[in-house]
Amino acid sequence: MYASKMCPIWPLHLIILYIVAICPMWVLCQAAPNYLAKFLSETVEIHMGEYYYVNVSVTGSDLQVGDTLSLVTENEHIATGKWNSSYQLTDLDVNRGSFEGRMRVDGHFLGRTELVVEANRGTAQYVANGTLPITVTRPQRVIDTIFTTSVAVFVSLIFINFGCAMHWPTVKGVLKRPIGPAIGMCGQFLFMPLISFGLGFLIFPNSPAMRLGMFFTGVSPGGGASNIWTFILGGNLNLSLAMTTISTLASFAFMPAWLFSLGQVVFANANIVVPYMRIATFVAGLIIPLMIGLAMQKLTPRVAAFMVRILKGFSTTLLLFIIIFAIVTNLYIFELFSWEIVVAGMCIPWLGYAAGYVGARLLRQSHEDALAISVEIGIQNTGIAIFLLRYALPQPEADLTTVVPVSVAIMTPVPNTIIYIIQKVMACRGCKPSETEMPTKKCWKTTSNQFPRPLSPASSLPLMSNKQEENWSSSS
Repeated sequence: MYASKMCPIWPLHLIILYIVAICPMWVLCQAAPNYLAKFLSETVEIHMGEYYYVNVSVTGSDLQVGDTLSLVTENEHIATGKWNSSYQLTDLDVNRGSFEGRMRVDGHFLGRTELVVEANRGTAQYVANGTLPITVTRPQRVIDTIFTTSVAVFVSLIFINFGCAMHWPTVKGVLKRPIGPAIGMCGQFLFMPLISFGLGFLIFPNSPAMRLGMFFTGVSPGGGASNIWTFILGGNLNLSLAMTTISTLASFAFMPAWLFSLGQVVFANANIVVPYMRIATFVAGLIIPLMIGLAMQKLTPRVAAFMVRILKGFSTTLLLFIIIFAIVTNLYIFELFSWEIVVAGMCIPWLGYAAGYVGARLLRQSHEDALAISVEIGIQNTGIAIFLLRYALPQPEADLTTVVPVSVAIMTPVPNTIIYIIQKVMACRGCKPSETEMPTKKCWKTTSNQFPRPLSPASSLPLMSNKQEENWSSSS
């Protein structure tokens, strides 16, 4: 009653105020040009460092001479667009009601982005309707093939060396009393998948693809580098070789079980394909060189002794080669590193090391056996994880998520390197070689020309027959 006395046109004044408020907005909308950008290509897929030309047509109901068109991408780090022709409207464009142009799309880095046409009239800017999806992928390079081939050759040679140093009776003893392999299997195919699954949700709560990268790394079998590090650090090499073989064979059953159970929870829409052929190739690449080395122990003992003599130096050189070459050929991937990626790369192997060693010692395993178990659990076959990701995800997501196993591969040797340096420093301060350094005769002066016999089959020393030792001593 009071409101009607104060305002004679109540409640019509509310409608009038609403109309007055929206009139300026309506005028501005009428003044804004209505542009529509049509691209000849529905999408663009290019490699990093390459470019692609696309024709574009811009139409509108209010084209004016002097309007300029610019190309804007959602993420300029991934790709950018640049006109290959005039981008200012002329009388001809206005008369025919459209602008016909040609632009160049440059791919800079892996990923997906979208390109839009932006119209500029004076100080005002208007985004034209219509977008161009852009996908940038990594090209297959010759250097990648060279790296893969060279690593395969060198790893085969190192496993021939392992076969020369392998003591088959000790391996059979390990298989008859498989406490160490049983601990390794529980750690490799129970602890590692579960910890990678949980950490994936903790570190990457909003990125299913990155979680999949972590999980695929966690379910992979042990890597061949575990045997090299076990030997270098003085662990039980025979136990390590047996565990790697058993772990790789067991992965034929355990990997599908994890991938089709928790793997579907991580990324329900992933088209997961278990790479049986790749795993089989890895098994063959592991067993065949070992058999060659074992045969050399019997057929060519002098050559086998020489192979054992250079084993430590060759192993160290191989590790340095793989690390340096991998970094040089994949420098681009470091642009993807963030604190989450670094933490993920540290957690998977380092927690595996800790769990393996603590668990083995609690079960009363020797230091040498515990060291071998720890290294075997902590080092994953990141090559299989990368292979799985490239089957399960489209490009460029496949390459983008491989940053997780790559980070794991980079962070894996950090604790081992620190331990190795500490061992060397302690040996230098003690002025005498450690047991595992004696066969190499490197950087040490001894008072005798005779090499000591191995004290225990648990050591990573080459366990050879008396005849082999005589041949070795005479050759040295």
